[in-house]
Amino acid sequence: MLASRTIAEELMDDPALDPQVYEAVLTDLARVNRVTMAARPTLAFLKRAVGGKRSFRLLDVGFGNGDMLRAIAQWSAVRGIAADLVGVDLNEKSCEVARKATSALLPITYRTGDYAELAGHRFDCVVSSLVAHHMTRKQLVTFLQFMDQEASAGWFVNDLHRHGVAYTGYPLLAAVMGAHPIVKHDGKLSIARSYRAGEWPPLLTEAGVHGARVFRAFPFRLCVEKIR
Repeated sequence: MLASRTIAEELMDDPALDPQVYEAVLTDLARVNRVTMAARPTLAFLKRAVGGKRSFRLLDVGFGNGDMLRAIAQWSAVRGIAADLVGVDLNEKSCEVARKATSALLPITYRTGDYAELAGHRFDCVVSSLVAHHMTRKQLVTFLQFMDQEASAGWFVNDLHRHGVAYTGYPLLAAVMGAHPIVKHDGKLSIARSYRAGEWPPLLTEAGVHGARVFRAFPFRLCVEKIR
């Protein structure tokens, strides 16, 4: 059943979802991200893209709980690199959740809205995590074009790999962690909605993007990177 992408909608994407339920879902997703080392590929990208700089400005599209931005803030602080971190998410409930989970001392600004509204804001890097599989093909192509135009140092897509072992193993992980029922449901669906390595080159070609690389990262992450 994983031969082609599933396009069913995830429960967490329902705009009518109760705010408290949404917060619980994002909190548990952040826990899953920690256990599965979700930040590691993105931080490795930053080392390649801006590791030698004294400062950088970054946009995270679809920040959710804000856990990736907090990891980036910690990464940059340890290295003495000044970071200006901006997150944008279409779901207005994400801002409240992320702000509650984030120290006001961190150099992070959370915004609600469309990432396209931030065109021309001079970002060194644009990143996303677990967002690409939520997009339609047209939306993803447009997003690739945006990143390629706006990121002066490089951009990074950190997403899931549509793999049978991940698909069958995730429910066990979610059960062991005692994850929220929506996280259990959507996590498995997210894997079915995600891409395989051979499906990315046509998307990049359609977007007119050259010089990007597609690679796997442990465990069961499929990433797309372009460094200038």
